[in-house]
Amino acid sequence: MADPGTHAPFTLPLFLRHPALTWVPRVSLGTFPTPVERVTTPAGELWIKRDDLCGLSLGGNKVRALEFLLAGVSRGDDVLTVGARGSTHALATAVYGGGLGARVTVVRWRQEMNADAHAVARRIASTADETIDALTPVDAMLRVLLLRLRRRTRWVPAGGTSALGVLGHVNAALELAEQVTAGRLPAPERIVVPLGSGGTAAGLAVGLAMAGLKATLVCVSVAPRIVANKSRVLRVAHACARLIERTTGVRIARPDPSRIVVERGEYGGAYGRETERGREAVRWMRATHGVSLDATYSAKALAAVLGTPTPGPTLFWLTYDARAARGAG
Repeated sequence: MADPGTHAPFTLPLFLRHPALTWVPRVSLGTFPTPVERVTTPAGELWIKRDDLCGLSLGGNKVRALEFLLAGVSRGDDVLTVGARGSTHALATAVYGGGLGARVTVVRWRQEMNADAHAVARRIASTADETIDALTPVDAMLRVLLLRLRRRTRWVPAGGTSALGVLGHVNAALELAEQVTAGRLPAPERIVVPLGSGGTAAGLAVGLAMAGLKATLVCVSVAPRIVANKSRVLRVAHACARLIERTTGVRIARPDPSRIVVERGEYGGAYGRETERGREAVRWMRATHGVSLDATYSAKALAAVLGTPTPGPTLFWLTYDARAARGAG
């Protein structure tokens, strides 16, 4: 059973709810709403939000943030971002920034590599106009600071995580609420997403609160605790909520902290490190649904889903597009 989504022109639910937000600059990059699909698992009823299908050039969760973070970028502009060596965010920024005619520079730090990360790293190197490899995150941020001091550039933060960038996932949660209202899927009792820089989780938390959906947001950690933690998710969520309130003059509902749960059992000890449960999740998804996952993010999130039976419907937010590893289809 599937909701096929649509390729027709689409007015964002966030803008319909708060028309004043149409004044926030945005460039249309994605195809929305993304479909939802039902699959059967040993753990219970599972629905998949197919954000891997949201972009014609490259899908995945980063497209939603880049619609706001790349707004106003035009031919000849400089765009600068940062991430781990196999960062899908860095790749998406290079793909879409380059598509707008900008010159994209990516500064990367070392990470533990898996086959998917190696493939993404190669695509970054071949897609970005300039790739600068640093030794550590601190070294990378120092290089970023120097570049920002030397030249005028559009700065896109790691993971696209900022008050502005997470507006894309506020809208994603409202989009999901519309699909629930339309009967395309039942109201989920829990929504499972990977937790790295926290932007996806923060935006969904705000949007779920605005929509009145009572789902528990299960954030499966794929990065060190210093980055991937509940406090950061709430901090970014509240910053985004304040941005909405300043723009619209309307008070909005805030996320309920008790409905945000961080699951650390799938992390594996390092960003990018493969786990056996993640590999099992990859095999299961490919065999039963023909969909590819990546070892860094989505495999670990799905492993958490398959490993925790639930009496009610669960929604797995698919944040990875396999074209990141194999090139555009």
